[in-house]
Amino acid sequence: MSDVKPPEECVSKADIRTAIDAIDEELLKIFARRQGYVRRMAQLKQHPDEAFDHERIETMVALIRARAEELGLEGDQAEHVWRTLIDWNVTYEKRAISLRLETRDRAGRHG
Repeated sequence: MSDVKPPEECVSKADIRTAIDAIDEELLKIFARRQGYVRRMAQLKQHPDEAFDHERIETMVALIRARAEELGLEGDQAEHVWRTLIDWNVTYEKRAISLRLETRDRAGRHG
């Protein structure tokens, strides 16, 4: 991403679109890497109810919001993105854990 111009050096919409596209590619890679940890967390948790931890979520969102604002990003935007991401993660974990438990239970009944 080193060839991407900083915003103040962009002189055309094409410059800006190129930079945004490059940043989006990096974000996708980061989100994919993050999802690997979510998958692993679902493997370690023993019950679907563990997927939702209200206190952890609220603490995390408050920290993300504060850090975003320190970096010049609107807190509302960061909070919205992270809450969406967290909601997806919770749903994924619940589904993955439930499926694992159902598979284990079926194997136990038939084994």
